[in-house]
Amino acid sequence: MNIPDNLLYRDSHEWVRIEDKEAVVGITYYAQDQLGDVTYIELPAVGVQFVAGKAFGSIESVKTASDLYAPVSGNVIAVNEALASAPETVNHAPYGDGWMVRVSLSAEPAGLLSAADYAKCCGN
Repeated sequence: MNIPDNLLYRDSHEWVRIEDKEAVVGITYYAQDQLGDVTYIELPAVGVQFVAGKAFGSIESVKTASDLYAPVSGNVIAVNEALASAPETVNHAPYGDGWMVRVSLSAEPAGLLSAADYAKCCGN
């Protein structure tokens, strides 16, 4: 399973990459694998406030639909607009071009999992 060491994770299968006072958020390889072919992603608008642990959007696939949960608190400063027309990018590059939002942090991240702990959460 692909679980990069340089990211932090939620047990609901979102990842976050901290870059100074900002964070990039997406879903994990495990999540996209469980969902199957992603067909639609609903993301918040720029300016929306994130609250860690609260739903910020949704993702749909040929199998199911799921909420997306914020791993950090802050304000959305960028949304990956390319996912609107190519949601399957999440299947092909969940840690790269499949990122979802960029957030300006309003608080230090807390309660997130390391790669090793996330692997245990996924049964590895």
